[in-house]
Amino acid sequence: MAIKDKEKWDKKYHDKPDLLDIRPPAKFVERYHDQCEGKQALDLGCGSGRHALFLSQQGFLVDAVDISTAALEALAQKKNDSVTLIEADLDTFEPQHNHYDMIVMTNFLDRDLIARCFHALKDGGVFVVETYMEDDDNEKKDANPDFLLKEDELILIFYNGFKRLAYEEFWNESLEKYRMKKQAIAVQKGRELKIKFG
Repeated sequence: MAIKDKEKWDKKYHDKPDLLDIRPPAKFVERYHDQCEGKQALDLGCGSGRHALFLSQQGFLVDAVDISTAALEALAQKKNDSVTLIEADLDTFEPQHNHYDMIVMTNFLDRDLIARCFHALKDGGVFVVETYMEDDDNEKKDANPDFLLKEDELILIFYNGFKRLAYEEFWNESLEKYRMKKQAIAVQKGRELKIKFG
């Protein structure tokens, strides 16, 4: 990711500042945040900060991570003291082990990052992932297939060591530029963790 992606995202937010407008949280974040035993959260690729802000309003202390200076500067104007901003390359970001009660990743896919975050989640913690998947009817035909989930992939990723709270496949919000199919999963970490990628 590093400099190339940082420049890409900073330019994208500069050219389209409406991308940093606050939007409602993802459904599974809103629905399952109260399943957490503690109040420490990690928002990966936080962008506009919709999840960091929502979770802070629910009493969480949130680490909001993004590579984009533009996104973090915009979020700095909206956040309260319970949100800590972290500018980092998510390709190499290493979260603190056994530290978080909730981890959120939406609208991007980094399988290695998901794996690195397994041990950052406390027992009983909730992990929510929501992002785009392969589908013949997707409008963005040039989307990088590496950044699209395969059918049922999230179920396979979280197959062992987690209790599945919910899983859905659905079409994205109408406010997005392209109509794209998405997968979302909410899981709760069990006492024994075995990592399995399908």
